[in-house]
Amino acid sequence: MSERGMFTGGGEFHAELRRRVGEVLTPRRLRHGRLRFAAKAVFMVAWAVASYLGLLLGATTPWLVVALAASLGFALAGVAFTIGHDANHGAVFRSRRLNRALGAVFDLLGASSHVWRTKHNQAHHSYTNVAGADDDIEMLPLARLAPEQRRRWFHRWQHVYLWPIYGLYTLRAHLVGDFLELAQGRIGGITPLRRPAGGEMAVFLAGKAAFWSWALVIPLLTRPWYWVIPVFLGVSWIMGFTLAIVFQLAHCVDEARFSSVEEMRAGPAREWAVHQVETTVDFCTGNRLMAWYLGGLNFQIEHHLFPKVCHVHYPSMLRVVRATCDEFGVRHMVQPTLRSALASHVRWLRMMGSTDPVPAPA
Repeated sequence: MSERGMFTGGGEFHAELRRRVGEVLTPRRLRHGRLRFAAKAVFMVAWAVASYLGLLLGATTPWLVVALAASLGFALAGVAFTIGHDANHGAVFRSRRLNRALGAVFDLLGASSHVWRTKHNQAHHSYTNVAGADDDIEMLPLARLAPEQRRRWFHRWQHVYLWPIYGLYTLRAHLVGDFLELAQGRIGGITPLRRPAGGEMAVFLAGKAAFWSWALVIPLLTRPWYWVIPVFLGVSWIMGFTLAIVFQLAHCVDEARFSSVEEMRAGPAREWAVHQVETTVDFCTGNRLMAWYLGGLNFQIEHHLFPKVCHVHYPSMLRVVRATCDEFGVRHMVQPTLRSALASHVRWLRMMGSTDPVPAPA
């Protein structure tokens, strides 16, 4: 939930959005969407399992190892996009328990679903692009992603050196991320992180054990260490880079609005739905293959407005959301291609690393 005083809930804009999207999401469309989600989820899991078994049992040449490792990295990212993300938002089932059970796929991928729900659902979705509250834009001191963050001399080259660092996103979660955040007991400065207990602790520990078992222990029993370690690091890097870049293209671009905790507390409360639209950018919405693979996360505006709606419905919601934004004078931004989205991110990184004053987004 948002800190008191920063945002106002409801409002005519949000109410009209909810009404119009409700008309689009008919019972028939929702039933069909559940079938589409199930089919895609089965495919993603099958893709990941086949790639893993191929590496474990069938890879005999270096080129085949590289190809299967890349396939596994992209497949695991697809599982996270398609299954873990929706389930941990409560967007798959009506039952909270079933969503939590399916969301434990994140634990099997090496990241705690318990920590992620606080980090993403609360800190990021409540305080999108608010420096000091949204932990997803905190990469200090390596990167400066928001105007309110301190600039260091080496940030002038961040548009060059950050790309390989993005791939370390999942490796950090695998090794220390979840434990550090639980020890701190807080996400992004103002969102408390409750330590897991009982069944949640059991899922946390079992997930860590299961991940390290399939990712390292089992491969080390069948292959030499000098084969296993590079493959593990390569798969982790591909998965991490894919996950990180999708976030960056939706939020860390020169069309998105940024603010800080101090600015939000000092100024008048903003309407939450307006804040979500103006701090988020859609990209490649006309690319059906990309939308399918990314779990609809290139429709980030629609996702931020309706996080409990399954991603398969985002394309049908886009026209309604955009029309409503136009009517209410709320800026709705879409980058038409992957190239233009990447260019916008590079511009933002260079701007944040520059000593020149940062202009407000047009």
